[in-house]
Amino acid sequence: MPERDDDAPAERPRRRRVSWWAALLALLGVAQTLLVALTVSYESTRAQDEAESAAAETIADTRRQLLRATQHLQGVAWAEEVHERRDEVHRLMRERPDLLRVEWRDRRQVVTEAMDAPYAAPLFRHMPRDALSLEAELACGAAARAATPSFSRSYFVPQPGGLGLEVMDLCVPVLRAGGDGGFLVATFGLAALLDAALPPRLGRLHELSFVEGDGTRLARAGVPRGAGVYVAERVLDLPGAALQLRADAAAGPPSLIPNVNLALVLGLSLALFGVVWVLARDVRRRAVVERALAETLAFRQAMEDSLPTGLRARDLSGEVRYVNPAFCAMVGYSPEELRRQPPPYWPPERVAEYTVRQRERLDKESRPSREAREGVESMFVRKNGERFPVMIYEAPLVDGQGRHTGWMGAVLDLSAQRHVEEISRQQQDRLQATARLATVGEMASLLSHELNQPLAAIASYASGSLNLLQDTGGLSTAELTALLQGPLTRVAEQAERAGRVIKSVHDFVRRREQLQENMDAGALIEAILPLARLQAHKSQTRLEIDLGAGPAPRVRCDRTMVEQVLLNLTRNGIQAMDGTTPNGERVLTLRVRRSHDRWAAFSVTDTGPGIPPEVARQLFTPFFTTRAEGMGLGLSLCRTVIEQHGGALDFGPGPGGRGTEFRFTLPLIAAGGSPGGVRQPPQTAQP
Repeated sequence: MPERDDDAPAERPRRRRVSWWAALLALLGVAQTLLVALTVSYESTRAQDEAESAAAETIADTRRQLLRATQHLQGVAWAEEVHERRDEVHRLMRERPDLLRVEWRDRRQVVTEAMDAPYAAPLFRHMPRDALSLEAELACGAAARAATPSFSRSYFVPQPGGLGLEVMDLCVPVLRAGGDGGFLVATFGLAALLDAALPPRLGRLHELSFVEGDGTRLARAGVPRGAGVYVAERVLDLPGAALQLRADAAAGPPSLIPNVNLALVLGLSLALFGVVWVLARDVRRRAVVERALAETLAFRQAMEDSLPTGLRARDLSGEVRYVNPAFCAMVGYSPEELRRQPPPYWPPERVAEYTVRQRERLDKESRPSREAREGVESMFVRKNGERFPVMIYEAPLVDGQGRHTGWMGAVLDLSAQRHVEEISRQQQDRLQATARLATVGEMASLLSHELNQPLAAIASYASGSLNLLQDTGGLSTAELTALLQGPLTRVAEQAERAGRVIKSVHDFVRRREQLQENMDAGALIEAILPLARLQAHKSQTRLEIDLGAGPAPRVRCDRTMVEQVLLNLTRNGIQAMDGTTPNGERVLTLRVRRSHDRWAAFSVTDTGPGIPPEVARQLFTPFFTTRAEGMGLGLSLCRTVIEQHGGALDFGPGPGGRGTEFRFTLPLIAAGGSPGGVRQPPQTAQP
């Protein structure tokens, strides 16, 4: 019974939390269901609107095509010379594949002359024209009454092999000064007319067809077959006739997997439910942590009370806020007595000195933060008047919001001998710290320069991936994955490359033996091409790679450092042409040749303005640069890296005296797999 009484108060808050979480999950379920339904409705409406737009656009293009043909045929009808009429009809038939036949008729509608399209079989060779002349005669009668061109109704013309064409006639009255001059009848194929008027982008997504009133298809165009879900119909009104156009989208009803928008909605919904589940689990864990916190605080208090080292916590004003029993035993004062100012454990003759020193040490703006954890020797006095040396180690106290609230000090009682040893050790530590800082400064400069290109590449590929995500609303998940696989692979490669750069530069600073491997020279060029192409595309520069005939030479080198050399030289060449060389003339050439039996020569050539003599004299000087944002380390580091490989780096004018060519050499690999060259490269002329 007592256990049930104890558990009942804890059970009620738990039920309340469960009910609130259940309500939240229900609301999320309703919201996500409505969101999916609205997304499906939106996709359906958009597909229907695209079908309506396709039908309207095709109608407009068809009407425009027929109006243009009518104008040309009127010009033919008004021509006086026979050869002029025939030449114009020939030209018109070559330009318009939908124009199948042109006839001249007298006032009694007797065909006096006819011309068939030169690139197709005669239209009425299977069935004579007289048997299919009714629609044309009706159209000519309407044209004579209205004195304007008139279209006939569509009709079927049989062809050999059981085939046939759906056509329609255009009758143009021929008016002469002396009266009625007869008629000009042009026959158009509906299928060819629809193909000519259908834009390619619509033909890839919709099936367009002319249909009868009962739905019978007369002619069709478009690559896919319509799914019959999103259908739009429009009427093509023509003088004397009308055609009904149907646009049938190839897309079916929206589905959950191929539709990117729905997939994103469902993915976000699952992610949201996952977050809710994580929050619920976090609440449960927090309750467990709160119970464990009380036990931890008790354990920590017991641990602090058992320490032989004195602990002292002070606020930013220097007032003591906490001491452990070891500190009280060390100085002989109670915690309440230690709150007095100045502290009673300060020797009276040094109160002024300690006050100044405390003010300086507590001022976090007056010293580097690393001093906060260094030991400080001092002299304390016990309650019985005994003086003794101590070593104080202090560190900043930071609250849960990251604010600096005071200092925590560890106080050690020292003997005279230990005091001397500690002073000696601190002197040596200071010397070592100074040397380490110098090395760290050099490493920081190298890293900031060498990591710039891999990090810039990672940022570019990430931005490209985001742009792909924003611009690929109609792609499937598989297509989107295929699109993103390349950029994400490049991001991973450049991240790995940055790691190799850090290790290589670290070894370089420490002057250790570099990790060298046998490499194909072409592979070194291929490795930097993605980064080089990014910058070249940005500055509209054309990259040319010349590996020569036959297999590329193999060299022994530290791959990461040599790739950095190639990247630095490539970047410098592109920047040299930026703003000085016209866009069409910006060419950067990367060339590899076997210059000697034991050496491979690499060159990077630009078409820029060249290097002035005053700049050339200081080009390899560390920290010399001609760019405001540069550090002046690139070429100096390049020369150091190449010389560590036993090669040489120099530069000179490009071919024909235009631009600049940077050249360096690396040792070739002999047939046995060892470097074929000695550590003295072939000498090259210095500029």
